[in-house]
Amino acid sequence: MESSPAAGEITDKRLLRGARTRQVVLARAVDIASLENLESLSFGRLATDSGLSKAGIQTLFRTKELLQLATVDYARDRFIAEITQPARSAPHGAARLRELIERWIDYAVTPVFAGGCFQAANLSEFDSRPGPVRDALVRNQREWVSLLSYELGRAVDAGEIAPLDTDLAAFQIDAVLRSANTALRLDDPTAADKIRRTLESFLARR
Repeated sequence: MESSPAAGEITDKRLLRGARTRQVVLARAVDIASLENLESLSFGRLATDSGLSKAGIQTLFRTKELLQLATVDYARDRFIAEITQPARSAPHGAARLRELIERWIDYAVTPVFAGGCFQAANLSEFDSRPGPVRDALVRNQREWVSLLSYELGRAVDAGEIAPLDTDLAAFQIDAVLRSANTALRLDDPTAADKIRRTLESFLARR
């Protein structure tokens, strides 16, 4: 008779299967949420789309709200991996701003998520709905706009651009990005160029 595997080995295998299942579910969840919004997520729909059991998915996430929060975090991790992390190869200031914007354009045009920008698809749905999901979306939004503001400030400090209200400029750039996301979904071929021209209008100030 063969010996039974050690308890630790069984646990590790179960954890590995759970982690893989979680990745499969969340990869589908972010696509749905970017196409529609986070309210469209359900255990049944994800089970049908992924070929996994509804009970197994519900065991992993327990409630719809926890599923939504996990989806927001997954989208944030992908955003960092696609945009902010690679952009660190560019020097602070104007060069990094251009890199961030180019990578955002790639993220929205490719698109990384089926419906384009995840934040743009969900902020308007939750902006007036207090709770953990709104808080998570607000956190992501503030991190991104703060990053743009910080790099604008570095450009000012380096003498690359004239002094300006960096928070306002970052707000305006982000507003253009979210508007451009809609334009891209409507097949506007000029959307990416408009984003670049908006950024350059700030960077051209001396």
